[in-house]
Amino acid sequence: MKLTQIRNATLVLQYAGKKFLIDPMLAEKEAWDGFGGSARPHLRNPMVALPVPVEDLLAVDAVILTHTHTDHWDEAAQQAVPKDMLIYTQDEKDAALIRSQGFFNIRVLKDENHFVDGLTIYKTDGQHGSNELYADAQLGDLLGDACGLVFTHHDEKTLYIAGDTVWVKPYVKSLQRFKPEIVVLNTGYAVNDLYGPIIMGKEDTLRTLKMLPTATIVASHMESINHCLLTRAELREFSLEHGIEDKILIPADGETMAF
Repeated sequence: MKLTQIRNATLVLQYAGKKFLIDPMLAEKEAWDGFGGSARPHLRNPMVALPVPVEDLLAVDAVILTHTHTDHWDEAAQQAVPKDMLIYTQDEKDAALIRSQGFFNIRVLKDENHFVDGLTIYKTDGQHGSNELYADAQLGDLLGDACGLVFTHHDEKTLYIAGDTVWVKPYVKSLQRFKPEIVVLNTGYAVNDLYGPIIMGKEDTLRTLKMLPTATIVASHMESINHCLLTRAELREFSLEHGIEDKILIPADGETMAF
């Protein structure tokens, strides 16, 4: 397995002989306004440039979208990804949106998805904010659903990409069920003005390792979007303070990790 941190939550995964582009946000630096109603809305997104040319990201077997928020599937991606690309979405609602953008080779992920040669991808649940946020009808609808992904194969380590979620029971159940050896956490600590964090932060790395002491965590979704407040340096300092620095990888944009 090779996993490349591109920018924000955008990943390129080579797994069991297949190559996937996950949650592509491909805009140029500062192409669009910051997210309002959240931390630092005056900053424009993306805050940093792509580390590689867009065309280098498109030679893949499929694109997988955990959800369709702009920082996971932006207009630049919609223009760059070929219309006949195989795209997997979390549900029919997202699939309908992707079809409306001109794409036609779309499949909706089931809970369990079998591919050739023993590769299986499981769709997992999460929650893109607190219970209080989802009790607010307007914000709950805006944040919507976002899935996670578990990749398994007899020749590979089990990989869990948790997606945009906070610490909730479905996340814990996924850790318990799959016992992943590699866990990608969106640890940017994105903050909503009214209801606080809408993705994980540094403490969630420690909580995860307490549940799975032998796992390796990969920190993603950092330093690219206005409302993401946790920096790589702060997370690195936290890991050193708690003696877990050898269990947390904090890749730079463009960095490839092999497992």
